Amino acid sequence: MRLVILDRDGVINQESDAFIKHPREWEPLPGSLAAIARLTNAGFSVLIATNQSGLARGLFDIDTLNAIHQTMRSQVEACGGRIDAIAFCPHGPESDCGCRKPAPGLLLELGQRCATPLAGVPVVGDSRRDLEAARAVGARPMLVLTGRGAATARTMPDSLQGIEISADLNAAVDLILADGDRT
Repeated sequence: MRLVILDRDGVINQESDAFIKHPREWEPLPGSLAAIARLTNAGFSVLIATNQSGLARGLFDIDTLNAIHQTMRSQVEACGGRIDAIAFCPHGPESDCGCRKPAPGLLLELGQRCATPLAGVPVVGDSRRDLEAARAVGARPMLVLTGRGAATARTMPDSLQGIEISADLNAAVDLILADGDRT
């Protein structure tokens, strides 16, 4: 099974410092839904790994988060794509959990659900924590410059130098599909 793991906010949809608290606030980034459809049509399982500390902060509840994710899934499906699984961390930044990125728990959960090793699996994110989680499981970290990505690129630590950087999810998918064509 070929997997791609995506962060949500800043990669698929607009980032918000005030959090995405309602389905009507979920707004896809230009080209992101078509990019997911391209992955689906190329035979990839598209998975989402997302920190959702708004739950711990009391900004929204689990039913609202599920409704936001249903909105995302419906819009992706309307473009011919599919999201096969979503893993989320409900904890706040002060939590010492193993699932909040940069910890690898969400990625490990998705790998177990799909019974697929994560070595070399593309993990597309816009933050250092996305990239560090990918590195921790031996996946292929990829940075997009949307969301917080441009700021992340400017402050990239030496440990993350040399990772692939793309303008947006569509450009990252170009790289992923090009690699698939060579194998």
